[in-house]
Amino acid sequence: MLGADTTKGRKEMAEAAVKTAPAAKPAAAGTSAPHQDFTVSHHRDADFKADGLRDYAAYRDLGIARATNGMARAHVIRFTEPCSDKVRKRHFHAVEFQMVYVLKGWMKSEFEDQGEHVMRAGSSWIQPPGIKHTVLDYSEDCEVLEIILPADFDTTEV
Repeated sequence: MLGADTTKGRKEMAEAAVKTAPAAKPAAAGTSAPHQDFTVSHHRDADFKADGLRDYAAYRDLGIARATNGMARAHVIRFTEPCSDKVRKRHFHAVEFQMVYVLKGWMKSEFEDQGEHVMRAGSSWIQPPGIKHTVLDYSEDCEVLEIILPADFDTTEV
């Protein structure tokens, strides 16, 4: 039987969606990697915010940018509006690495020299640095996980 302390512990875990532990050991001597902290992010719908790159989507920050001192960013993107011409603007990102994984629904995009691709739940892709691309359509329930290096980057419409 679970005691009150266990129940209280679960409640506290649910309330702390993103929690970073105290500083860990610094990177090994001779490496240039920034210091990284341990971090955990638990799913809560309340953590989706309309404060990201796209105003037609809500973002759930996974705490990676803070834990890696800006080396990387990971967030879940939930599309909140139907696909429109606002979404279908050709662009590229000034990144070192960008990977996308479809969690729910589907997304159709066109990539420079790669053509159109429909990505469904379970699909993933890497967008090489600077590749021009266009989001063409997505399902109303579409959610993707996006991992980017560095955490802060510029996007240019073309």
